[in-house]
Amino acid sequence: MAGIFPFMEAQAGTLGKKELPLFREYAWDYGSGQMKLVNGAPVVVEGQEALQVWIYKALHTARYRYLGYSPYYGSELEKLVGSAYTPGATQLELARYVREALTVNPYITGVPRVEASFRGNRLEGSVTVDTIYGEVKVDV
Repeated sequence: MAGIFPFMEAQAGTLGKKELPLFREYAWDYGSGQMKLVNGAPVVVEGQEALQVWIYKALHTARYRYLGYSPYYGSELEKLVGSAYTPGATQLELARYVREALTVNPYITGVPRVEASFRGNRLEGSVTVDTIYGEVKVDV
C-alpha cells in the first residue's frame, strides 16, 4: 500500500533513535537530602540507580525558580500547595505535573502510574516510571 508520500521511503529505525550513553548521576542520600560522599568525594552511580536519583531530584526541584537549571528541569508541584482545587482535581494535576517533569528525559520511556492520596491535609504520591533500564518507583 502506498503511503501519503509514495516517492519517499521511511528509513526503518532511524527516526529520532540514537544510542544513549550510560546514565550517570551523583549518589543521593534521601534521608538527609544531600549528596553521598566517601572521603569527601561525591559517589557516582550509573544506570537505573542514577535515573532514580534524577527522577527524585527533578520532582523535588521547583521548575523556573533556579537560573542554573534549564526551564525544562524540575516540576511545578508547588502550585498545588494551598490550591483551591477539589481533591480529585488536585490528584489529576499532580499526575500531569509529574508526567511533564519526567518525560523531558530521553532515558524515560513512559510514566504509566501516578498514584496520589491525601493523608489529612498532606498530599502524597507514588510514581512508577518506565525507563530504558527498567521500571523505577519513586515517592513524591
